[in-house]
Amino acid sequence: MTKIRTKASRSRLGAPLANALSLLASKGKTLFAAEDFAKAIGRPEERIYRILSKLTSGGWITRLAKGEYLIVPLEAGPESAWTEDAMLIACHLASPAAVGYWSACHYWNWTEQLSRTVFVQTTQKKFSNTRAVSGVTYRFVTIRPEKFFGVIERTAGQGRFTITDREKTLVDALDRPDLCGGIRQVMEMLPEAEVEWNKVEAYIEKMGSGAIYKRLGFLVESLGEKVKVSGRERRLSAWRSRLTGGYAPLAPGSSISGPINSRWRLRVNVPTLSGGAARP
Repeated sequence: MTKIRTKASRSRLGAPLANALSLLASKGKTLFAAEDFAKAIGRPEERIYRILSKLTSGGWITRLAKGEYLIVPLEAGPESAWTEDAMLIACHLASPAAVGYWSACHYWNWTEQLSRTVFVQTTQKKFSNTRAVSGVTYRFVTIRPEKFFGVIERTAGQGRFTITDREKTLVDALDRPDLCGGIRQVMEMLPEAEVEWNKVEAYIEKMGSGAIYKRLGFLVESLGEKVKVSGRERRLSAWRSRLTGGYAPLAPGSSISGPINSRWRLRVNVPTLSGGAARP
């Protein structure tokens, strides 16, 4: 029987199993279901789970969820490049799930900076908020069901994944800038964010967070004409009318010190942005 030798961390693989995995890969099914493997190897589905377990322990495949697996590429490891395939995998690791935050910002070409972590938004409570698959780290951000909206489907290779749309990505970045590279990174991305502002406003209302209006208004005014906002003055006035009581931090999770911007009821706790904080 022909044997295939690979990295030391993997077991030796016989020809029938190698052929089955090669067949799946040739059909673009690097992400596959148990029934797909049963057809590829020509055995009943109920008789292939022990084989799948052996392939998993041997380092050839990774179990993503019940009945769902990933063929581990030969080059897999910590040095593996982040690719769109990672987005396909992300949406198999939780349900429901959508690629979001920094990963979505990069997908929409708002930033060239690429995080080695793929951010996954989900309503599912996970025992661990991170998981590594083929050298890529996935971080799960659990949100309330009413905040899981604004997701669309996209294609990568021969698979499909879900991702937050442009407007929800912007709203999420303002809600959790810490998951998008920080408030300075969000400020740099804002001029690149071509969005439908009516939809942005509808999403903010649905999120029910006055802090989002506060950060958005402050950043739009600070950046001036760099941010293209239709009906700018009308919208800024409308956003101010929706401000909630109290002072929200510009950068949640950072220092609570910093000057107050009374116009937007915001504590500007980012030193390099505090120059315009005293505007009445």
